Parts: sequence; C-alpha cells; structure tokens
Amino acid sequence: MKFDAAKFKENLEGRLKRQYGKDISQANEHDLFDAVSASALEVIMENWMATRHEYEKKPTKQLYYLSAEFLMGRALSNNLINAEIADQVKAVLKDMKLNYDMIEDQEPDAGLGNGGLGRLAACFLDSLATLDYPGHGYGIRYRYGMFEQKIENGYQVEYPDNWLAHRDPWEIKRSDLAVTVKFGGNIAYGKTPDGRDRYYVENAEEVVATPYDMPIVGFGTGTVNTLRLWQASSPNGFDLQLFNNMEYNRAVERQNSAENVSAVLYPNDNGPSGKALRLKQQYFFSSASLQDLVRHYVADHGTDFSKFADLHVIQLNDTHPVVAIPELMRILLDEYNMEWDAAWDIVTKTFAYTNHTILAEALEKWPIEIFQGLLPRIYQIVEEINRRFMIELREKYPNDYEKQGRMSIINNGKVYMAWLAIHAGFSVNGVAELHTRLLKEKELHDWYELYPSKFNNKTNGITQRRWLLSANPELSKFITDRIGHGWEKDLSLLKGLEKFTSDKDLNELISIKENNKRRLAEYLKHTQNEIIDPESIFDVQVKRLHEYKRQLMNILHIMYVYNKMLEDPSYKPAKKTYIFGAKSASGYRRAKAIIKLINTVAERINNDRRVNDRLHVVFVENYRVSVAEKIFPAADVSEQISTAGLEASGTSNMKFMCNGALTMGTMDGANIEIVEEAGKENAFIFGLLTDEIRRIEDTHSYNPQEYLDRNPGLAKVVEQLVDGTYDPSHQLFKELHDSLVYGIEGNRADVYYVLADFDDYCRAQEEVEVLYANKKAWAKAALINIANAGKFSSDRTIEDYVRDIWHLKKVARPVEGSAFSTTKAKKTTKK
Repeated sequence: MKFDAAKFKENLEGRLKRQYGKDISQANEHDLFDAVSASALEVIMENWMATRHEYEKKPTKQLYYLSAEFLMGRALSNNLINAEIADQVKAVLKDMKLNYDMIEDQEPDAGLGNGGLGRLAACFLDSLATLDYPGHGYGIRYRYGMFEQKIENGYQVEYPDNWLAHRDPWEIKRSDLAVTVKFGGNIAYGKTPDGRDRYYVENAEEVVATPYDMPIVGFGTGTVNTLRLWQASSPNGFDLQLFNNMEYNRAVERQNSAENVSAVLYPNDNGPSGKALRLKQQYFFSSASLQDLVRHYVADHGTDFSKFADLHVIQLNDTHPVVAIPELMRILLDEYNMEWDAAWDIVTKTFAYTNHTILAEALEKWPIEIFQGLLPRIYQIVEEINRRFMIELREKYPNDYEKQGRMSIINNGKVYMAWLAIHAGFSVNGVAELHTRLLKEKELHDWYELYPSKFNNKTNGITQRRWLLSANPELSKFITDRIGHGWEKDLSLLKGLEKFTSDKDLNELISIKENNKRRLAEYLKHTQNEIIDPESIFDVQVKRLHEYKRQLMNILHIMYVYNKMLEDPSYKPAKKTYIFGAKSASGYRRAKAIIKLINTVAERINNDRRVNDRLHVVFVENYRVSVAEKIFPAADVSEQISTAGLEASGTSNMKFMCNGALTMGTMDGANIEIVEEAGKENAFIFGLLTDEIRRIEDTHSYNPQEYLDRNPGLAKVVEQLVDGTYDPSHQLFKELHDSLVYGIEGNRADVYYVLADFDDYCRAQEEVEVLYANKKAWAKAALINIANAGKFSSDRTIEDYVRDIWHLKKVARPVEGSAFSTTKAKKTTKK
C-alpha cells in the first residue's frame, strides 16, 4: 500500500482535533489509539473501495461465511502488518515521540467470539483476502461479547465485556443498508396475480438490523474484503406517550427487547427464554444477511434468479446459521413468488455446511413450540421440506421405519438443524481427518449412506500472519534469516528449516524461547501479580473449558505430583509452571467447578514453601486473543489432552506447534495429523485410541474403579476432592468426584475416561522432564515441529475449500513492490 508519512501525521492530528478537540500534547492514550487507527483506516480505505469496485465490475462467484462468532482479536497491529505499513507508522509515531506499544495496548479485543469456532472464522477471512479470493463474513455485532471473566475467590464470575465503551475505529456504520427482521406474528394468506397462494406474516415483532462493516486486509496484496456485522434495534422502540404518562420502563420495553438480540454472545440457554433468545439471534443475522445478498443481486440482475447460485456460495459455520436455509426459501417463495421446485433448486446449490463436533448436545435441536412460536412461517417451510424429504426416504428405505424416524428433520418434538443442513446443503465437511471419518462411520452414518458424495474433509488451519509473524517477531526473524521471505504466504516453505540444526541455530532458538517466557512472566506479574520462573517448563492448556477437553485430568495430575513431593521430600521433579486459560459457559456448572478446583489447588501449591520452588500453577484471567498472542510464543508444552474421538480438530495445537511448543496429546482431532507431519518422536502421545474407546463402549466394559484400585495415588487424589483437603465443606467438588466414581445425571462414571488415561498421562509427563533436561535435544524437536507446521496454515485450508466446495476465482490485486509477494519470495528464498 502507498504510504505518505506526512499525510498520515496530518490525518492523525486532524482526527484528534475533530473527534476530541485536542492536540497531541492534550491527547490521552485512548485518544491516540483512536486517531492512529482512524488514520491507518484512511490508508486502507483506498484498497477497500477499489476491491469492492473490482467485484462489482467483474461479477464473479463470491463466498459468504455465516458464523455466530468471529474472534478477530485486536485489529491495529494485524492490519498494519497485512497492509505492510507497520514500520512506516511506527517511524511516524517515533518521530512524534509517541510510544506505539502503549497505543496498541489501548485496543480492546473485539467481543465477537469465544473459542476455536470464532477464531477459525477470523483466520479464514484473513486467508481469503490474502489469497485474493472474494470472500466475506456475516455475523452479529455483540455489544457485550460473551463476558469478561474475573476470578473471585477462585470462582469464575461473569461481567459485561464492554468492548464498545468507546467507538470502534475499525468499523463503518451503514445505516443506508439496514433491513427489517420479523419474529412471531401469525401467518396470513393471499393470492398472487396469477392465482397462486401467497403467504405472509402479520402482527410480527419487527427488529431493525443495521450493518457495521470491518475491513479484512489481505497480506501482501491490494485485496481488502469485508466482515459485515448486524446490530439490532427497534424501529419504534421509544413510546413517547407512555413516557409522558410516567411509565418509563414500558416506554422503552420494545427497544430493550430488540437490543437484547445483539447484546451478548451465547446467552445462557438453560431455560425456554434463553433458548428463544439464541434462536432469535441466529435467525436475526441469517435473515439480515440473506436479505442483504438478495437485495444486491436484484439491483444488479433483476428478479431472474437463475444466476444466483453461480454468484453466491454460503458456508454455514456449524448449525447456528442453518436457519438461513428456510429463510432463503421464504424470500424466494413469498417475496419473489417463485415456485417451490425452482426455489429449492437454488437453495440446494447455494449452501454448504461445516460440522465442528460429534457431541450430540452441540448439534442443535430446537423445541417445536419455541421454533414455531418465534418463526411461524419458517417452521411451515421446514415442515414442507421435511414432508418432501420423508417421501424420498420412504422410497429409498421403504421398510426401515426406524431409520426414517431417525433422519426426520422434525422428530420427537424438535427441529434438527444439522439434519436440515445436510439435506439441503451440497457439501458437508468435517474439520480433521479423524473427525470426518467418525462422522461418516458413526454420528452421521445414516446421512453418509444417503449422500456419500456430499461428505468431505477440510482440516482446519491458522493464519501464520497473526500467530507467528505478529505474535512472535523474534522467531519470525529467525525463520526469515534462514529461508528468506515467502513463508508468510506459503507456510510449507518452513520445511526448509529442517537443515538448520547446528549448535548456533539451536542456541538461538533456545534464546528466543527464553525471551518469550520472560515477556510472559512480566505480563503475568504486571496483570495478576503472579511470580513465575522463566527457567521452568511452561506447560500450557488454553482453550474453552469443557469436560471432554479434560482440564480436570491436568489438575488431578498436578495434585498427584504435589502429593508425591509432600510424601517423599527426596522427589525433585523438574521445575514446572502449569498455565491454564479458559472460559466456561455461564450455565455450565461442572466446568465452573473445574475452574474453582484449579484455582483452589493453585492457591495451596503456590503458597507451600515445600514445593513452590519447583511447582507453580497459574490460571490466566479472561483468556482472549491478545493474551494468547503472548502465551503461545512462550509455551514449552502444548496440552491437547481431549478424550480420543471427541475433539473435532483443535487449532490451539497448531498455534503452539508453529511457535515451537511440543504436543502433549491424545491421538485425537488434528493431533493425529500433527504427529504425522512432525513425527511421533517429537511429541508426547498417550491414552486410549478412538477405536479402543469405541470397543469399550460397544461392550459396556468400562469400570473406572479398576484404575483407582490399580493406582493408590490416583485414588487418593480423587478422594481429596471430597475429604476436606481442598474444601472443608466437602461439597464444592463433590459433583466432580461423583462424575468420576459413580456417574451422575443418568451417565455412567467417568464419561471422558480421565481415570483410564491417567497413568499413561503421568508417563508422558515424565518423558517431558527427561527430554527437557537436554536443552539441545528439546530445541531440535521444537525446530522440527516448526518446520513441519506448513500443513496447518489456514491458507492451505482455504485452497482446499476453493478446490472442492466453493470454486472461487482469484480477483488479484497485486501490490507493486510488496516485500512479501509470492513471486518476490521465490527469488529471495535461500537455497
């Protein structure tokens, strides 16, 4: 991108004057962040507008990625790096005697996502723009994100994540493109001019969806795509008559009801009102997005929809936006008077579905009374889709009534959203080779048998621009010094690092890791008053808190080691700092108990002088992208210890890998492919395999008591959950204890095989200590992991989607003189 230092400085000073009525000397830190970001957006805007003009000038198929989450992280540093103006901006600020790092730290993490689902969506958008593909995101502009996590007395406490307390300088409000989304009401009937029945909804609640656009800046290219987020409001939310009657709460009731739709990511859905709000959110952004697409199509092509599927492909990121399928049917049928078969033909050529889990509770099923009451016309359309589908099933499986019942989209009083997505979509993909195999063989076997050609695998990936180039500049320089530029856009080039294993290379790699560990230690000291030893092994598990991810096994092992140290003073394990970071869903009781347990154990160990020179436990409060960018470069061990067969893919494992951490993991999700790339000898693999677990479950032969009997130390740790060691009331961790030993809520004991895998996990942890004692051998294993991380770039994932599902064409906007263009990289790469 062209950068004019004088103009940038002029824009910055002008922004301060116009927005805040201040000059540089009067501006506070946030004022400066806002002005720098707004000035950078001015530079980016030229390419953003040019990209839109290019797409309009040459109509081509475009991707629209519908997702409930986009975990974008901070925008300033990422956009400056991708636009290749970071050094120039820093130079201007330095000349103005302004501290860039201080300015960067003023940016809050955008509260638009929570876990891997949202971070994957963000990586995909980055890769689409970087690879010059026309691909955009649609989601919700959550006013308060999910929540800001505070740890109080060891408990997770949720506070509003007020990330929009100030304006977001990276978004542009597009009030001119607002649309109306309707909820509830009753279905009315009429006639079209040619005598056909016409359906519409009367007496509905109307919610205005206003779009806010964010630029998605491609790296080393002129392409800037768009993330469009919808905010909810009421068209007539303030009732002046009620207000003047002094009924102040009622006067704003409709406005509050509408704004709730885009207030919080994943509101607690343990009750009917929570479920209704979640469904409302999903329909809100799905309907708004489709209205937006159809409006633009009609403006360009009129009401002949024969080219719609040629110009649009919509990827449904999990089941949250699947209600878009009947919504597009509604728009085509009710607003444009299409016949059913013609509309269905368009729909089935437009939508593709990504499945992110095999957990039954994550495959959304909406109670009919909620779905029908909130979306009466949409439910009617789903009923008709299902009626026609059941005719097909009866013809295909005429005597298999059980299968017909299992596959019915409406069944047992619920609407099965995954079934709707598979039936209507033209593609169904899993996100790792094992995950896709399990979908075909087990969870979605009926559907694979019916639609084998729809199923395919697309192993997840991450963007190296954020997770290596931006997050770990020292390691990035180490890489570029040896293999040249180019890896920033082609991560497979990292393979060239394998030959750099001299003592000099390994010592430099060790030094880089030590520096990153010191930086993380300083951060934790500053933010949480945690004093940790950078010379200890940093063993890290950061991800969403869920029982299948087995943070519980991790903390039980720490308790186990602690007990051994107390019982045998001569036992001196390697110095280790265990780092956790995770948010639990607000209504997930046992997950929140695990957070309490981690913090309770941490408080005990960290204050015990007998062990705290060798053992330390940290729970990182309010884990988020900007914190992750500090943690991944500093990690030695990457904890990926989910029960085999339950983690669809994982992406933290990939971020750790490219930053030189060694995987401690089960053969689950993308761990399998990581081991295939880097070698099993460069990871610590343990635990039951998926097929072994399947055999145990098929024979109902699991007895957790035998593992407690076999290992008295494990039995003691489990008993300590309820014997008063960590909780005088004996009640705080009783549910965790009972879930392991007896089983609760109709489930058998130890559903996630924590006890079965515990001994092997201990063995793998001992292997960590042995290898870490040889710093050069550890560094070599880390180097091999980095060198073989190429497969796990989201660029590769996107190319796979394009080749097999989306069939997009590049709309190239090359940047003259880019230091990171692929063409130039090939010339500069060292042989």
